[in-house]
Amino acid sequence: MDTLTALLEGPKATSAFLIKCVFNPPWSVRIEDRAPLSVMAMVHGSAWLLPDGGEPVLVSPGEAALVRGPLPYTLADAKDTPPQIRVGPDQRCSRVNGGEDVSDSMALGVRTWGAAEGSAVLLSGTYQDPGEIGSRLLTALPRVLVGPVDPTLVGLLGMEISRTEPAQELVLNRILDLLLIGVVRGWLAERGGAENDPVTGPALRLLHENPAHGWTVESLARKVGVSRAALARRFTELVGEPPMSYLAGWRLALAADLLRDPSMTLASVAHRVGYGSAFALSTAFKRVRGVSPREYRAGTASAAPAG
Repeated sequence: MDTLTALLEGPKATSAFLIKCVFNPPWSVRIEDRAPLSVMAMVHGSAWLLPDGGEPVLVSPGEAALVRGPLPYTLADAKDTPPQIRVGPDQRCSRVNGGEDVSDSMALGVRTWGAAEGSAVLLSGTYQDPGEIGSRLLTALPRVLVGPVDPTLVGLLGMEISRTEPAQELVLNRILDLLLIGVVRGWLAERGGAENDPVTGPALRLLHENPAHGWTVESLARKVGVSRAALARRFTELVGEPPMSYLAGWRLALAADLLRDPSMTLASVAHRVGYGSAFALSTAFKRVRGVSPREYRAGTASAAPAG
C-alpha cells in the first residue's frame, strides 16, 4: 500500500454541504462553521484565504484550497477587506454588522448564493463529519493547502452543483472526493522524497501494510536492507519523525478510524493496530488524543449525520 492509498482510503463524502457563491468586490466572508475539512475552488476571479494565526494565501482559478478545521478563517477579495458575512456552524449566514440572517434572502437558486451578478465565483464543499475524511488524512494534512486542480473537475462541479437530478447528492459527493484526492496527490508528490526514496519508501510501505507487526528499527532496517542507523537517519530526515514515532501515530490514526465501526470491540481494534491489549490501546489513545477510545467512539456516534 503506498502512502497516497493509505491516506485516501478514508475520504468518502456522504452528507457534504456544497454551494456556489457569487461575489462582487469588495467582499469578505468570515467562516466559523467548525467543519473538519472544506474544499474550495475558484471558477472566476481570485480570493485571499486568511486563516486565523496563519499566512494569507491567494487562491486563483486552476487551484483548489483545502482548509482543515475547526479554527475559523476568512475569504476575501483583498487582504484588508473587513468581513461582511459570517458563516456559522449550521451553515447559516448572517451580516457581521447587525447580525441579520441572510441565508435565504441572498439565495439565488439551487445550491447558489450571493450577488445576482459578480466577478468572483467560488465553489465550496464542506465535509460535515470527520468520519467522511478519515483520521489518517486529517492528521497528515496541513491546516491550509492550496494546489493545482483538474479544470475538468471544477467545470463538472460547477455544472452539477445547481442541478436537481436523481442521486444528485451522490454525484456531488463523489466529485468533491475527486477534487480532494487531486490536491492531496499533488501535495504528496511535491513533498517529495519519502515515498520514492529507496530507503524510506519501502519502510513506509511495510509499516502501512502491517502496522500490527512488532516492528523495531532494527527489524525494519533488516527488511529494507540497510543499517539501523541509516534507516533512522534517512526516515527522520524525509518523514519528519523517527520510524517508531511515525508507527505509533499511524496505529492510533488507524484505531480512530476502526473505532467508528460499532461492530468492532476495543480488544479487536487493539489487535488490528498492534497493541497487546485493550488497556494498552486505551492508555496510548488517551495520552495522545485526550479522550479514551470509548469516549471517542461515543462522540463520533453522536456527531454522525442521521440517515
